[in-house]
Amino acid sequence: MKDLLFQTLSKKNRLLILGVGLFLVLVYFIPIWAISISAPQYPEGLGMQIWINQITGATPYDLKNINLLNHYIGMKEIISESIPELLFMPYVLAYLIIGAFITELVPKVGMAILGIINLVIVGLVGLFDFWRWEYNYGHNLNPDAPIIIEGMAYQPPLLGCKVMLNITACSYPSYGGMILASSLVLLVYIVWDEKRRKKSNVV
Repeated sequence: MKDLLFQTLSKKNRLLILGVGLFLVLVYFIPIWAISISAPQYPEGLGMQIWINQITGATPYDLKNINLLNHYIGMKEIISESIPELLFMPYVLAYLIIGAFITELVPKVGMAILGIINLVIVGLVGLFDFWRWEYNYGHNLNPDAPIIIEGMAYQPPLLGCKVMLNITACSYPSYGGMILASSLVLLVYIVWDEKRRKKSNVV
């Protein structure tokens, strides 16, 4: 195992690592996650997009209309400033990108494994934090809201669709989330390929 950690990456895998770093840069410019909402009063649907540093509506007025719906059932207003994690997430992404470029300069399998560990930690912490944010928004309701249903909570799904009263909310990774997941898969492939290459050289 120790020999594998210090094994130099092949030229092909070095290029793949460089590709991972460049692909991660795109996450600054596209949404990571998307939530869609359908309700009778909005037959065309509403959408909310979560970026690395902000929350926006799928269209200019969607977030405003979502907050209007939330007001009636007692949920807090959704604004980027209310989610402190969005302030440092760009720096976390920068750390991952710099790590990929450093691996290009120090092309060892151990660096690729470190990249896998970092992406898994960021992914798990990010998903838990997202679930916690959804839980707080869906359960900590205003007791003076115009519409109150005893025992009802409005936590959106972490993944998939959920019906709440006459509202259906769906939550899925957007393009940025797909890039993060693809980067992890690519790094796992690189480590697997290097392990296979090491075995073939021994034989």
